[in-house]
Amino acid sequence: MKPEPSNTPPTRARVTIYTDGGCQGNPGPGAWACVVIYKDKAWELAGGVPATTNNRMELQAAIQGFKALNRPCDVQIFTDSDYLRQGITTWIKNWRKRGWRTKEGDPVKNQDLWSELDVLAGRHEVDWQWLKGHAGHKWNERCDVLATAAMGRLRSETSAAQLAASLAAFKRVEH
Repeated sequence: MKPEPSNTPPTRARVTIYTDGGCQGNPGPGAWACVVIYKDKAWELAGGVPATTNNRMELQAAIQGFKALNRPCDVQIFTDSDYLRQGITTWIKNWRKRGWRTKEGDPVKNQDLWSELDVLAGRHEVDWQWLKGHAGHKWNERCDVLATAAMGRLRSETSAAQLAASLAAFKRVEH
């Protein structure tokens, strides 16, 4: 005998993500990091980019956190970037309505990353939270350590000439 189908949707996994990003020079070499917590396990992700901005790294940290999720979840995400939190919870609605233009009519900076984040976050129920950076919060501080380490790896693996060339190329492209 088959059980009766249930009209109750399956419970979503509850996940917490902490993010941080930064760069040395703005623009300059940068790094992002996130910690994804599910139940009692924490996964740490980080990466570096030879030429970027602080805001792009903050966005990249959130993007990578969402990419780590393999199914729709209830996500509480913590960021110390008001740009990221305000952008995804408030500004993005009007940017989309205006064809990715600001209220002044200028192209939205970092549209490529905003678009990607919008799609990724849209798969989940998300509660965006801001927390003060460098204020002793365990996971925010851990993200800072991970991003700093990723920056160190990037600098040790990339020559000054390569970083300079990457920065010159980055400055020529509209973000």
